[in-house]
Amino acid sequence: MTVDVRRFLAVDVGGKRTGLALGDSLTRVAMPVEVLHVPRGPALLDAILKAVRAHAPDAIVMGLPLNMDGSEGPAAEQARAFAAEVQERAGLVVHLQDERLTSFEADQRMARSGRTRGEKKELRDALAAAALLEDFLRR
Repeated sequence: MTVDVRRFLAVDVGGKRTGLALGDSLTRVAMPVEVLHVPRGPALLDAILKAVRAHAPDAIVMGLPLNMDGSEGPAAEQARAFAAEVQERAGLVVHLQDERLTSFEADQRMARSGRTRGEKKELRDALAAAALLEDFLRR
């Protein structure tokens, strides 16, 4: 019996930093990979495509910034447009996942880590991407 294992790259887009994480459908575990220090725009798209080539996922999971009441605002509209561009350029399916509270979850994971504030800031976005991917893999 063969198991269909799918590998996912999670992308948590931020204003200045974008977190990346990897996981798969078998273990349902997500691991932070890196933080891209690239502002939104064409350079970020290029950096994400480079990560796709490096990690060879079967699909991409991107954060969808919903309002706390579950409604969509301008940020969600921008995220959908960017996800469509990534999907077209990468040639992979892009799944959108509610990203509410992923940064809070990342902060909770680091609260007692003993890391300095700067170290936490650097790791936060990749941990948020991992939390995003874990939420996706659980559903």
